[in-house]
Amino acid sequence: MILRKIRIGTRASRLALWQAEFVAAELKRFFPALEVELVKVHTTGDKILDAPLAKIGGKGLFTKELELQMAAGAIDLAVHSLKDVPTELPDGFKLAAITRRAQTFDAFVSNHFPTFDALPKGAIVGTSSLRRAAQILSLRPDLQIKNLRGNVETRLRKLDAGDFDAIILAAAGLERLGYSSRIRELLTQIIPAAGQGALAIETRNDDAEIFSYVHKLNDTETCAAVEVEREFLTEVGGSCQIPVGVFAQVVDDKINVKALIASTDGQHVVKATEVAPLNQQGLGKKIAAQLLDNGGREILNALSVGSTSL
Repeated sequence: MILRKIRIGTRASRLALWQAEFVAAELKRFFPALEVELVKVHTTGDKILDAPLAKIGGKGLFTKELELQMAAGAIDLAVHSLKDVPTELPDGFKLAAITRRAQTFDAFVSNHFPTFDALPKGAIVGTSSLRRAAQILSLRPDLQIKNLRGNVETRLRKLDAGDFDAIILAAAGLERLGYSSRIRELLTQIIPAAGQGALAIETRNDDAEIFSYVHKLNDTETCAAVEVEREFLTEVGGSCQIPVGVFAQVVDDKINVKALIASTDGQHVVKATEVAPLNQQGLGKKIAAQLLDNGGREILNALSVGSTSL
C-alpha cells in the first residue's frame, strides 16, 4: 500500500468538523505516515436555515455538494452523519465505512425543566425533525412544536434566548461538542432516526486505494445494525419528509429492532419490534411490512395527499 495524502470533505459546522477530525485521527492511528487534509464544503442544507428540511429537499441537501467535489477529484472522501445520508446513493459512490456508533438517543435540553414530563401544558418545544415532533405529540399532545434549524450552537442560543421552553437534539452531537452538561434527559421513549449516532464515510466506487484505507474504520456490529435500519427506511420510502423511526441493536448473537410510523400530529402511530438472529436477511423489510400492513400504509398515504386524517 502506497502512503499518500488524503483529502477529507466536510461541512463547515463545528460538529461536522469534529466528525471529520475524528476520522482523520482514526486514519492516522492506523496509518501514522498518512497526510490528511480537511476541505470545507458549504452545502445547501447549511445555507437554508429558515425552513424545515422536509420542505426544501431533504437529506440530500447535506451530501450533494460533497459528492460533486468527489466526482471532480477535489476531495477523496466525505464524512457524514449517517442519519443525513439518503438510503440510495448516486451512481459512482458508496459507503466505504460506518464508524462505531456513539449515543443513539435524542436528548431533552431545557434551562427550566428537569425532564420531558415536567414540561407544563402548552410549553414550546423546538425541533426541525418530523420524526421527533410526531413522537413528542403522541406522548404530549398538549405541547407546542416550533421549527428549529441551524447548527448545535445556534439551537442552544435560541433556547438560551427564551425562544423555547425546551429543544430536542441528538445526544451524540451534544456529547461530541462537549455539551453533555446541557442534556437533562435521554429520551429513550422516542425511537431514533436510522443511523443516528454513527458516522458514514463516502468514497467513489472506483477508488480502491482510498477504500483500502477507509475500510479499516468500519465497525461490523454498527454496520449490521444500521443496515437493517436503512433497509427499513428504503421499504417505507423514508426520508425527513415522513415521520418514521427505527433502531436496531446487536445483543450477543441477536439483533433487536424497533420501528415506528406516525402521522405528523402524533395522533396515529404504529409500532413494531422484532428479535432475530444476527445473520437473518431481510429483517428491515420484514419489520417494514409489519408496520405497513398494520396501519402504516394508511398513514403514509394520508401524508402523501397532505392530510393526517385517516
